Amino acid sequence: MHPAAPAYLRVVRTSGWYDLIVTAGFATPWTYALVHRLLSVGGDAAGLGTMPALTPMQTLYANLMGSVVVVWSALRVVRPLPLHGLLDGIARVLFSLWQAYALAHGGPRVLWPFLVVEVSFGVAQLAPWLRARPTAAGRTSVRPS
Repeated sequence: MHPAAPAYLRVVRTSGWYDLIVTAGFATPWTYALVHRLLSVGGDAAGLGTMPALTPMQTLYANLMGSVVVVWSALRVVRPLPLHGLLDGIARVLFSLWQAYALAHGGPRVLWPFLVVEVSFGVAQLAPWLRARPTAAGRTSVRPS
């Protein structure tokens, strides 16, 4: 699949919808308290552990992350572009690294499902770029297989 292909742009838009749905609850202190509680109850029920106790600093960082991701998600939903997929793929590599770091250092196992989705969308959005190469006109073309 080429980064400019309609199928690729659907992946970019779908990843935007996923992020919007999953992170909207992180954007305010009130909704984050609810999400935190749901993640703890769900993680406990699934045997994945609970979230650490809610603190004002944890809430602040969750709100900052949630606010930025909601805006970034809305952009990809409204205007999916190949560049948005590339940048989102890079962001997902970073998010995956930090989730894996947290898991390796005793973070709640409830992060595992999120890590799987991050890696999956990251691969889906970066793989086409690994096969593409720039042309003289500044566009990308796919290398022959």
